[in-house]
Amino acid sequence: MATAAAASASEAEAESKAGPQAEGEEDEAKAARTRRKVLSRAVAAATYKTMGPGWDQQEEGVSESDGDEEYAMASSAESSPGEYEWEYDEEEEKNQLEIERLEEQLSINVYDYNCHVDLIRLLRLEGELAKVRTARQKMSEIFPLTEELWLEWLQDEVSMALDGLDRERVYDLFERAVQDYICPNIWLEYGQYSVGGIGQKGGLEKVRSVFERALSSVGLHMTKGLAIWEAYREFESAIVEAARLEKVHSLFRRQLAIPLYDMEATFAEYEEWSEDPIPESVIQSYNKALQQLEKYKPYEEALLQAEAPRLAEYQAYIDFEMKVGDPARIQLIFERALVENCLVPDLWTRYSQYLDRQLKVKDLVLSVHSRAVRNCPWTVALWSRYLLAMERHGVDHRVISVTFEKALSAGFIQATDYVEIWQAYLDYLRRRVDFKQDSSKELEELRAAFARALEYLKQEVDERFNESGDPSCLIMQNWARIEARLCNNMQKARELWDSIMTKGNAKYANMWLEYYNLERAHGDTQHCRKALHRAVQCTSDYPEHVCEVLLTMERTEGTLEDWDIAVQKTETRLARVNEQRLKAAEKEAALVQQEEEKAEQRKRARAEKKALRKKKKIRGADKHEADEDDEKEWGDDEEEQPSKRRRVENSVPPATGKVGLDLEEDTGPVDVEPPSKQKARAAAPKRDMPKVLHDSSKDGVTVFVSNLPYSLGAPEAALRPLFEACGDVVEIRPIFSNRGDFRGYCYVEFKEEAAALRALELDRKSVEGRPMFVSPCVDKSKHPDFKVFRYSTALEKHKLFVSGLPFSCTKEELEEICKAHGTVKDIRLVTNRAGKPKGLAYVEYENESQASQAVLKMDGMTIKENVIKVAISNPPQRRVPEKPEARKAPGGPLVPRQMYGARGKGRTQLSLLPRALQLPSAAGTQAENGPAPPPAGVTPAAEAPKMSNADFAKLLLRK
Repeated sequence: MATAAAASASEAEAESKAGPQAEGEEDEAKAARTRRKVLSRAVAAATYKTMGPGWDQQEEGVSESDGDEEYAMASSAESSPGEYEWEYDEEEEKNQLEIERLEEQLSINVYDYNCHVDLIRLLRLEGELAKVRTARQKMSEIFPLTEELWLEWLQDEVSMALDGLDRERVYDLFERAVQDYICPNIWLEYGQYSVGGIGQKGGLEKVRSVFERALSSVGLHMTKGLAIWEAYREFESAIVEAARLEKVHSLFRRQLAIPLYDMEATFAEYEEWSEDPIPESVIQSYNKALQQLEKYKPYEEALLQAEAPRLAEYQAYIDFEMKVGDPARIQLIFERALVENCLVPDLWTRYSQYLDRQLKVKDLVLSVHSRAVRNCPWTVALWSRYLLAMERHGVDHRVISVTFEKALSAGFIQATDYVEIWQAYLDYLRRRVDFKQDSSKELEELRAAFARALEYLKQEVDERFNESGDPSCLIMQNWARIEARLCNNMQKARELWDSIMTKGNAKYANMWLEYYNLERAHGDTQHCRKALHRAVQCTSDYPEHVCEVLLTMERTEGTLEDWDIAVQKTETRLARVNEQRLKAAEKEAALVQQEEEKAEQRKRARAEKKALRKKKKIRGADKHEADEDDEKEWGDDEEEQPSKRRRVENSVPPATGKVGLDLEEDTGPVDVEPPSKQKARAAAPKRDMPKVLHDSSKDGVTVFVSNLPYSLGAPEAALRPLFEACGDVVEIRPIFSNRGDFRGYCYVEFKEEAAALRALELDRKSVEGRPMFVSPCVDKSKHPDFKVFRYSTALEKHKLFVSGLPFSCTKEELEEICKAHGTVKDIRLVTNRAGKPKGLAYVEYENESQASQAVLKMDGMTIKENVIKVAISNPPQRRVPEKPEARKAPGGPLVPRQMYGARGKGRTQLSLLPRALQLPSAAGTQAENGPAPPPAGVTPAAEAPKMSNADFAKLLLRK
């Protein structure tokens, strides 16, 4: 049926092309396109129907009624060009536009995996069989295909195979399929398809060869290898020959010696099938395999219970197999792990490293390295190891050069990656050169490669990344060493070092000392002295060290005149350096002082505003008292008035929407307690609240919870259900102020340390709309440098940093946008301590390739009228605060402390030192007979006149 449908599809395609050429036949052309659409779907349906153990029987036994039904569908669609015709036309036009878009996208970026998959799907749906084959071929040349993609391709090719040549082409396709990944299903289909060609010349040998290779590849697979063994036995049993019985016996015995699931059923089947008793050696091998199966079962069950990709479970399984040391089983478990974790570079690195060091089989090693760079082309370490493996196994130079060119076009995500791959290739070229000869073809090729590397990094890498991938000029340094040590060409080496110094490296002492050591080993004293004199003048990071090296050389080799010149130059240079450092320190101290003065001014302004607001509140609250008492009573109250009044419930004005108190409005009498009662009432909670003592010996089973809402009424009752999910809670100790107000943090003590560790996972959990911080309980007086930050601050190539997001953007909305470019593992919206969004987010993808694709497509995108910025997550390094004792240089002035963080000074970096402690440092030293007078224009706080309720009342009555 598939063949007939394919032929009909080609006829319909020819008709659809010829129809529009004749005038007045537009209806026929539309009908032809409709027929082509129906028949292409029939082809797709036929490919699925023809799969299974009996492909040949199914192909031969297709009923004519199925074909009649499909042609009836086509004719009915053709005869009724109504709404279906328009539906098909619109769908076909839409698919064609999408196909054109995907083809254009692939012409720009051929490494877009998802575009390849979508293009193949649409072409297959449209019945473009030739284009589907071409698209699959292009994708398979760049990427290894998954088991699903290979099976789909094989189904289509098997359904269209007509003669022996087509069958050979399908055989070649199966050979390519089994090389990408270890896929038991593909091997099973390969064996069953080869059975269909048993009637051809050499068919029997072909079938046995396929099954034997399948057993070698996946026969040890504990869960899926059984199907291969059973299919092979069934094939041999179907051949009715006495000589074949021994073959079946051999297959049973080989299978029973391997630990596989359902071994008991296989043993029972062998007992039933065999006419003779089972030999004792077979029973012993079977029992030994059963014992091995019990050892492997925990790891297999862990894989069955876990969810894909199960990397941790596979890693544990690999560790176990490495300890056992069976090479075949180690190779199998690596292959099984890579099927689900093919985009994990570390797993490929570990597998290839094992093959390089243990098995050392050329074909196997090179095959794995080739598959590794096809799966993870963005990982430069895999390409470097591949080049080394090819050199190790004597691969032709042209093949290695072609592989290197592929690596350059792989699309690395860092500029330094290109430097690394160039270094690996240049090392390979250097090892090919015979330096005993003055000149050779290999040496010229090496020099040309060095020159090309420098030009490539300058033209391609620097322009693409807007940064130098080789700021220290490592490649140029390596070239200079080779010219000096191996080619005895110091003139070329000096030219290279001059070029290195002109690229911004002249200020670094280590660069000059490297050049000096090269001259010392392969040059002469004159050039050594010249290099050190230049270093003394140019070095800015460690000039003292360079000066010391120059003086040491002149002390051992120089004349008196050389010594005098060296001493004069070093003293002049060091004096200039010390002067520059002193100026820089003074400038920094002045900036720090300015910042402190500005902070002090802002603090005074806030204090004045706060005092003014307090006066207004007190004035409004005391107005009623002024109306009822006379001046004499006011004078009596002045003695009992405390210096600071606490606001109590009865002194708060009613919520009328007015800040002050309107004298003309009748608000009724307000009961205000005497100041003595107010003071006693304010002090009452302080006496009632017990002091919570913290036992530092229980820090291991205690977590510190902070950033809780102050409005949390019963903290213990609200938090206990959250933390009891982690383990048995002994006590929750919330911290209250002297007035009995909850201070927003508490201690949670568990019975076991494991429960405390599980509780740390509740960090950043929302409690009444505010993120709760959960951290280990650590005494910071003993561990002042202890910091808890759950997120990485290093470069993460698979994670994106998104900025400029609208505050209303939710996690679900961002995930919907990001998942179009790959598999999103986690999204974190950055919030402040109150849980309010800051417009920032971190998006973690499954691998580096998806993250790099998302950067290209999402950077500059508009979300709710906000233009976002997207980049690879690489947070800036935070500076470590300088210790006070390190700020004072020996014999020098006090170096001002660092007041800024990695991103400059923030709005919240205010001085929290009490004002009483700041006054001595601001005023300087005390006068001879007492403290120094305050600055002009500043009134000391102690001299401010105190005002009683009576004074405030008089002020109000004067208005």
